Amino acid sequence: MKHYLQFSDLDAGEYAYLFERAALIKKKFKAYEKHHTLADRTLAMIFEKASTRTRVSFETGMYQLGGSVVHLTTADSQLGRAEPIEDSARVISRMVDLVMIRTFEQTKIERFAEHSRVPVINGLTNEFHPCQILADIFTYIEHRGSIKGKTVAWVGDGNNMANTWLQASELLGFKVHVSTPGGYEVDQSVAGLRSGDSYKVFRDPMDACAGADLVTTDVWTSMGFEAENEARRLAFNDWCVDGEMMRAARPDALFMHCLPAHRGEEVEADVIDGPQSVVWDEAENRLHAQKALMEYLLLGRVNPV
Repeated sequence: MKHYLQFSDLDAGEYAYLFERAALIKKKFKAYEKHHTLADRTLAMIFEKASTRTRVSFETGMYQLGGSVVHLTTADSQLGRAEPIEDSARVISRMVDLVMIRTFEQTKIERFAEHSRVPVINGLTNEFHPCQILADIFTYIEHRGSIKGKTVAWVGDGNNMANTWLQASELLGFKVHVSTPGGYEVDQSVAGLRSGDSYKVFRDPMDACAGADLVTTDVWTSMGFEAENEARRLAFNDWCVDGEMMRAARPDALFMHCLPAHRGEEVEADVIDGPQSVVWDEAENRLHAQKALMEYLLLGRVNPV
């Protein structure tokens, strides 16, 4: 049994399979062909953090795979009434086949997984967002081919997205140029990297974007950090991805954002709505990449069908 709690939980060979499988699953979806490999399986989705894309993509994806879904929040279950995480894990995992959790501290999902009898997927924590980067890399492959040897510019907060990009770069052989305001740097120890060879830090975001194949960012204030909103607005003022940054990147560079986006803050409207932006493909690909992931965690590698 495998869990998917952070990007480094799988290896390069497994990701190669997942990207190929996601492409096949997406092709069948576009052709209105059924793909019910998880018939009679049940996914439990647990939300401590609100969600749009995570809920829609996982719930729709499980139904499209022929399975069913149970949706839980802390407000409508014992999870919000001080039941130990370990007890919830023991009970829920006896009744379903797969669990997706979107929560705050990474330690919560690790404690749940430790006592679960079924695979657990990280739908987002404060430290990591592996399903989003899975979809992002799949999107890059669709548009530009292999990401190996390429350069990704990360502009903004050293948050869960940045941590996960760094893990992905070390596993899949590409570089990340990181530019964050002072005080919001990426912590290599949180990302759990073996070395610093796969990324480089730049004080100036323009330098980080120079020659990049992909420029990507996230909101300045992630969920759970709303009290810091005004301080972050001041600190991040020069870390708005604009046309000048995109022109510093390669002419065929793509722009990505995990959404929701705030135009005029972390990205200018003419970038996110411009011709280099693939944010809508990126959002849709959460659906297909996660279907491939759920199938793999429950069935392992399967022959093309």
